[in-house]
Amino acid sequence: MIEVKVMDPHNFEKAMRIFKKACQKDGFMMELKERRFYSKPSEKKRFKGKKRP
Repeated sequence: MIEVKVMDPHNFEKAMRIFKKACQKDGFMMELKERRFYSKPSEKKRFKGKKRP
């Protein structure tokens, strides 16, 4: 669970930026993209191999 604490309650944009950055750091957005469509195990393995340096 990601919580964002911003002192100024009127600054919604700043809170959204902090939230997005925290989601990216946590890997939440990448997991959502992966779960959006089914991918075969062989495709996952191939993608994992490309991901490595």
